[in-house]
Amino acid sequence: MEGYGGAPNELTLAHRDSSTRLVTASAATRVAREAARAASLADGATRAIGAGDRRRPEKPDEFRSCFERDRDRILHSNAFRRLAGKTQVFIFPEDHMRTRLTHALEVAQVAVGIARPLGLNVALVEAIALGHDCGHGPGGHASEEALDPFVQHGFDHATWGADVSLDSLNLCRETLDGIRNHSWSRPAPATPEGEVVSWADRIAYVCHDFEDAVAAGVVEVDDLPGIVAQRCGARRGRQLGSFINAMIHTVAEFGVIGMDAHHAEALAAFRAFNYERIYLRDASRDQAERVVAMLRALVEHYVEHPELIDEQPGEPLERAVAYVAGMTDRFACRSAVTLLGWPEDRLPTGIDR
Repeated sequence: MEGYGGAPNELTLAHRDSSTRLVTASAATRVAREAARAASLADGATRAIGAGDRRRPEKPDEFRSCFERDRDRILHSNAFRRLAGKTQVFIFPEDHMRTRLTHALEVAQVAVGIARPLGLNVALVEAIALGHDCGHGPGGHASEEALDPFVQHGFDHATWGADVSLDSLNLCRETLDGIRNHSWSRPAPATPEGEVVSWADRIAYVCHDFEDAVAAGVVEVDDLPGIVAQRCGARRGRQLGSFINAMIHTVAEFGVIGMDAHHAEALAAFRAFNYERIYLRDASRDQAERVVAMLRALVEHYVEHPELIDEQPGEPLERAVAYVAGMTDRFACRSAVTLLGWPEDRLPTGIDR
């Protein structure tokens, strides 16, 4: 199908019976949209200005704000696409279980749900949320332990994502700051949008990791601590709504990015339960040990054989760590078998193997 119409000097339509019409004098330019948006944002929200504060100066886009461009660049990046093949909790997940990619999308939804009614910059929130885990290696958080010895001051997926995985995108300072500091162990983000993503990350993973663990038979719905079930419900939809609404009410009342004690206590109890019963259970520790051994062996192999890595700047160790950190779970396992002769019974496995 080539559409309808389309003769010289005529329009082409996708549908023969298209009848929609838009009455507008002209398309709103970026400058006009920036001005209109700035007037509607809350005091303290981050304003988009021109091409943005970037390490390498650029010309501004005709229609998109600087943070909209950041969001689009992340969405189309290799680092973001590879999240589809990286572990959230369960290695080689079943069809409906989360990956790092679906986790990032859920964080973006939660963060936008908080940010929009508060008058924050939604495009910046989306950019930070979509990019926040692009620094994760294969095999979940075990990759950080695996790569720690090879990186000065240790491997942190938050800083790695901002400074290495997404470096080529030339993102705005505010976007990189939110990605670099989304973990609660890091300094606070410099923008309220970044702080919202920090909360949204925790809210999203606590709720959906429990749901995945129930689906996997690791825990039962009735195992949920009473404080969580009573205050926020036993199902993900109600839990998300409770935490999101609690944040909106708290920020609107006090003007700081936080959550009231009633719901914050439930969130903390929820997270503690997940750590005890899901993340740190014996099976998870066994999988983590397998991931650590495999990834360290791969890094050491690529250091010894740098010709196996595409040409890129940096010392052999830096290149090896960056290459392994960017791998998907399946590619890392396949590389261990084909390059190292790694026995398959030493590989990380899915929940049903």
